[in-house]
Formats: sequence, C-alpha cells, structure tokens
Amino acid sequence: MPPWLQLMLDSLVPLLWAGLIFTIPLTLMSFVLGLSLGLLTAITRLFAPKPLVMIARFYVWIIRGTPLLVQLFVIFYGLPSMGILLDAFPAALIGFTLNVGAYSSEIVRAAIQSVPRGQWEAAYSIGMSWSQAMRRTILPQATRVSVPPLSNTFISLVKDTSLAAAITVPELFQTAQRIVATSYEPLILYIEAAILYLAMSSVLSALQVRLEARFARYGGFLEART
Repeated sequence: MPPWLQLMLDSLVPLLWAGLIFTIPLTLMSFVLGLSLGLLTAITRLFAPKPLVMIARFYVWIIRGTPLLVQLFVIFYGLPSMGILLDAFPAALIGFTLNVGAYSSEIVRAAIQSVPRGQWEAAYSIGMSWSQAMRRTILPQATRVSVPPLSNTFISLVKDTSLAAAITVPELFQTAQRIVATSYEPLILYIEAAILYLAMSSVLSALQVRLEARFARYGGFLEART
C-alpha cells in the first residue's frame, strides 16, 4: 500500500471523529440558534417600534460588514480583555450564531415581504389576530420561499466551521492540522479534509433538492386550495 494511502486511512478515523463530535454539533446548534435569532431580527425590522428597528439594523450591518474570522477573534481573544472569558467551543457557537442570525434575518425578512398583502387581509377577515395570522398564514408561505437560500446558508456554515480551528476548537480542520504537524504531509491531509467537507456538502445538497421539491408540492397544494 502506498504510504500516502496508508496515511489517509490512518487519519480517517480521527478526522471523522472530530467531525462527529465538533463540526456537526457546532453546525446544527449554530444554525438552529442563528435561525431563531434571524426570525426575531426580521420580525423586529418589519413590525417593531423604530428604536428596536434601528438596533436590529445596526446588528445586521455590523455582522454583514465584518469578516466572520474577525468576529470569532473578537469574541475569543478580545473579550477576555474585558474580563469575559469563554472556552473555545462556546465562543465559536456565539460567533457562528450571530453570523447566521444576521444573514438569515435578511432571507426571512424578504420571504415575509414576498407574501401578498391580501393574505394578511384574508387572515384578519376571518378573525385571526396578528400573531395567529403570522403563525398560520404568513410564516408557512414565507417558509417555502426561504428554504432554498436558508439551505445554502446551512451548507456554507458546514464549511465555515473550519474557521473555528483558528480559535482552537478541535474540529475536523484543526484535527487535520494537528496530524500535519506530526506527519509533515500537508497536501495529503488537507486534500483528505477537503474530501470530507465535500462529502458532507454533497449529502446536504441532495437533501436540499428533496426538501425544495417537497415544499414545491406543498406550495402547489396551497395554490390549488386558493
């Protein structure tokens, strides 16, 4: 067996383990929390009083206008100067959550705005309150519109978690770096890490296609009913 292949086989289990223990949980937790924050931010920008709208806009402006890596460094390396000490994983979780929240808020806001005004009027005409109209009428339709861009955000997040290596989170990419430090074979290990990221992204892309098809059928059902 060629030495390079043996090295890839020997490093496969540590890389997969790092992905299972750190990369996947960090991705899932950041996306769920970020999407919740994004929904809250989007609703705030659309319906809240002006002072809250300005705060939400400022948050989105700051996060979208600065690199994710810089945000992670500010949280992990910068906040200790203010007496706020965070372990690597919570710092990464906060950073990715804030980043996903800002970008997903724009997606959700645009999706809500894409729902025709007549849907609001129809909901109010049958006695729904604002919250009932939002929950039962607007959000289901907005969800169908937002699925493709949110899926792309999730797939991008899987790859972006490699930046957590810069703040010492022992996820997949940093594990590859550690093996490189002892094997002195950066090309082989980094290609292997890239293949694993590619495999995860490909699986998620296939799931995205199925999810979009399902929501397309659901959208056709809604249109048939109306």
